[in-house]
Amino acid sequence: MRGLLLGGEQSLDSAAAGICPTDVTVQWTVSMGVSHPAAVAVSVPARSPTAAAPTNTALVHSEAAYGRAVRAAAEYAAAHAAAELVGAEVVSTRHRARALRRHWIPRLREALDRADLALEQTEHEDSVRRRWAAGQ
Repeated sequence: MRGLLLGGEQSLDSAAAGICPTDVTVQWTVSMGVSHPAAVAVSVPARSPTAAAPTNTALVHSEAAYGRAVRAAAEYAAAHAAAELVGAEVVSTRHRARALRRHWIPRLREALDRADLALEQTEHEDSVRRRWAAGQ
């Protein structure tokens, strides 16, 4: 705001004309089976030597401050996205574990108990047949 007041809108436009776009590279990793941003590399290019210099020092300081703000914003965005992705996976895993505990495990235990009972009954019948066959 100070740079705008000191030099006017035209000086702000001419100062912005010499700035190249910032390059942001996101590095991804996998944790708990979830792909999420791990690190951010931000490249804020320096003003080209042929570009016109800002007309006042407020614009010079604001250019440096915006560079730091872009770095901080990119790092925050990566951390926030990672937290959201991993958090969503934790919630999903919690729901799956609850479904296993409440539904699948009791059903499987009942099936196992029925299979054990049938096996025990079959073994008992076999032993009775062997005794009966040995007695004849």
